[in-house]
Amino acid sequence: MFDIFLIVLPVFLVIGLGFMLRGTGLVDGSFLSRLNRLVYYVPLPIMFFYKIAQADFSASFNPRLLLSTIAAVVALCVLSYLYAGLRNYEPKVHGAFAQSCCRGNLVYVALPIIYSAYGEEGFAVAGIMIGFMTPLVNFCSILVLLLPQQRGDHELGPSFWFNQIALNPLIIASFLGIAWSIFALPIPLVLAETFDIISGMAMPLALLVIGASFSLAELRGDMVVTTLASVVKLVLLPVLAGALLILFGVRGVELGVGILLAGAPAASAGYILAQQLKSDGELTSSIIMVSTLASVFSYTLCLYLLKIAGI
Repeated sequence: MFDIFLIVLPVFLVIGLGFMLRGTGLVDGSFLSRLNRLVYYVPLPIMFFYKIAQADFSASFNPRLLLSTIAAVVALCVLSYLYAGLRNYEPKVHGAFAQSCCRGNLVYVALPIIYSAYGEEGFAVAGIMIGFMTPLVNFCSILVLLLPQQRGDHELGPSFWFNQIALNPLIIASFLGIAWSIFALPIPLVLAETFDIISGMAMPLALLVIGASFSLAELRGDMVVTTLASVVKLVLLPVLAGALLILFGVRGVELGVGILLAGAPAASAGYILAQQLKSDGELTSSIIMVSTLASVFSYTLCLYLLKIAGI
């Protein structure tokens, strides 16, 4: 069990370092905002492209893995939305709860865990998965945030959807990497070495950003709903995904990757979207913080169970 904990611990120590840096004042809100944009638009997309482009697409892509994981996410999105309706949650709480139950922090948290556990092989599988999953998760999130409010003051024209999906740098980088891999195109040595250096910055900076964004003062909203959403995201979703993956014959590293992606804590991008669509930003922020902290233990347990299963 301790060796499993050592896989998870470095990731969360870097997150903790980010929190400490914010506390010392070395990182303030303005710098954090700029750093977040830098990470999101430069090193992360380059890392996605480079790692996926180097992978063997035919060996790294499994349609059953993708469809099973997506089915689990969509099913839990629908179930959490229906549950919130049955409990008569306020419209803003309704949408924030449903989004947080199904939208995971795939890039900033799950990906480093998968890389620590399964190395380059797991990273390539996860990167391709994230490229396909992100547009669908974005669409589901927007849908569950808007439906409970049923107001006409949200102008979601073509430009909004274009920015959410077609201009998402991670989606663009993923599909460019997939195309590069499919056609087995070479990457010039000087570019490969440059991409390798930049890729090395991506995950540490992303984890620092996550930690620096935490603030105990922002732990607000209904803590019962916060706890429930965190349990659904960290426990129910990976269990459902694991059951579907096994049912459809997914095994080995791919099974582990699917479960770890499903078990990611609530996505930090969910807060921005909740604010933009006038949902409950405070509740979303609390769920992100609680689920991320709790994922230290849920990921440790998950990896332990996967190890027992020989994965």
